[in-house]
Amino acid sequence: MTTAGEEEMKPKEQYVHSVFEKIAGKYDTMNDLLSFRRHKAWRRFAMKKMAMREGDTAADLCCGTCDWSISLADASRTGSIVGLDFSESMLAVGRRKIAERGMDKQISLVQGNAMSLPFGDNSFDYATIGFGLRNVPDPKQVLAEMKRVVKPGGMVVCLELSKPTAQPFKGIYYFYFRRILPLMGKLFAKSYEQYKWLPESLAMFPDRKQLEGIFRECGLTAVESFPLTGGIAALHLGVKENPNV
Repeated sequence: MTTAGEEEMKPKEQYVHSVFEKIAGKYDTMNDLLSFRRHKAWRRFAMKKMAMREGDTAADLCCGTCDWSISLADASRTGSIVGLDFSESMLAVGRRKIAERGMDKQISLVQGNAMSLPFGDNSFDYATIGFGLRNVPDPKQVLAEMKRVVKPGGMVVCLELSKPTAQPFKGIYYFYFRRILPLMGKLFAKSYEQYKWLPESLAMFPDRKQLEGIFRECGLTAVESFPLTGGIAALHLGVKENPNV
């Protein structure tokens, strides 16, 4: 039996799924174009802050076309990485990229739902989610699931679009994000409605400080956040408390 709340979540999940199924083939190109390739620098910054060691394991949620999964595997060298996404079309692109790099044995991909992870408790050193938390029905539930599957002392990491606060940059950014970005999606990816979803999803999402609070509400400790490129994006990190330390 599903609850009323679960029934309310389904339309968002279904719509977001349809968005990513449609844009999967152009996703990487559009990411480069729309972020002016800044998403690569943001991911490098996140990896530096995470300070992975050889052999560390990670679950990469909403992994999409697997750019972050590949970065995690590069940093870990020998540790197993699991990428999870609910869009088979996005995973298909990711599989090709992983195969091209000969990482098939290190990175495994799972089609699944970030709201209910098919992993055991205390399974990974890291749980990451890149540009996916704003698309889930309940960010708190996803963060709680991420905390559940990391080991005591493990880290939960979120890299996500955020909300600039300083003028005049804030005004320029929102004009670009709300007016120009969907038109670029229509021009280059033939997907106006899908790229119109991006500003709509951000409008409903917590700002950087609010998301910090949600990390703490989930019981994560040593919570930190970093604004990136004037607040266009933000990195959040939190640690699962280790009772033995």
